[in-house]
Amino acid sequence: MNENAIIAKGLTRKFGDFVAVDNLNLTVPRGAIYGFLGPNGCGKSTTLRMLTGLLTPTSGNVNVLGLAIPQQAEELRLRIGYMTQKFSLFSDLTIYENLEFMGQMFGISSKELKPRINEQLAIYGLDQRAKQRAGSLSGGQKQRLALAAATVHKPDLLLLDEPTSAVDPENRRDFWEQLFDLSDQGTTILVTTHYMDEAERCHGLAIMEAGIVRADGSPLQLMEQMSVNVVEVEAEHLRQLKPRIVQLSEVRSAAQLGIRLRVLVSKTITHPIEWLKAQIPELKTSVMTTTRPSLEDVFVTCTGEGRQ
Repeated sequence: MNENAIIAKGLTRKFGDFVAVDNLNLTVPRGAIYGFLGPNGCGKSTTLRMLTGLLTPTSGNVNVLGLAIPQQAEELRLRIGYMTQKFSLFSDLTIYENLEFMGQMFGISSKELKPRINEQLAIYGLDQRAKQRAGSLSGGQKQRLALAAATVHKPDLLLLDEPTSAVDPENRRDFWEQLFDLSDQGTTILVTTHYMDEAERCHGLAIMEAGIVRADGSPLQLMEQMSVNVVEVEAEHLRQLKPRIVQLSEVRSAAQLGIRLRVLVSKTITHPIEWLKAQIPELKTSVMTTTRPSLEDVFVTCTGEGRQ
């Protein structure tokens, strides 16, 4: 059995003259949680649709779970689960009825279906609400139901398209615990997100911008490979100092975090604190420290103005 769940080479999708995904290369090991991080419109959802055969690539090759896509997309369909950003189950049906419908859609026999539904209800904390209509659930409960429905047939591959955009931080944390349980059981998971903390939880990550993968690797690798030093500045009049700091050609970006300014300085500068003080005399009396990069720092340096 191939140890990789997904192998994509030169994957490109055009809509007329618009290139939604440009020459994407991707390898995802079985059982990994792999994330696509990027702003809306960067090609994340288009990539997911090509990987599942819902959308035919303009060019490139895709192999998912040992199947050539889109040629063998019908065979793949029964082996994947898909959870969309917007709640897409039946609001007028109960939780139990939604799971029953999804189980029947995936060909689970009537003998196996009832115990499987009960198992899902228990796993996702919905057993006390089985008879409640889906439309009356809270955002977090809808999210748990959507995940239960997407995994009722025990898929080998689970695709999640910005699944936590409408829930609170506690529900997001619980949701990720459930994803790690699935990963531990051997399910490969692809997730699109624009939340940095979620992206940092992934085993592997692609940072996308305008259809192009700007960086690819584990979150730790991406942070260690940063081409900048991070300096945090505590000083008076930060709002006035920030535009002057950003104008320096060796500064990639500066962002205010409370009473601190987080400044990304090119690694070509050997001693960034001394250098900043020399460039901006008002900083000589400020408190300045170097700190470890964050995934947000990686994102800033890989995309937009950070690459200029």
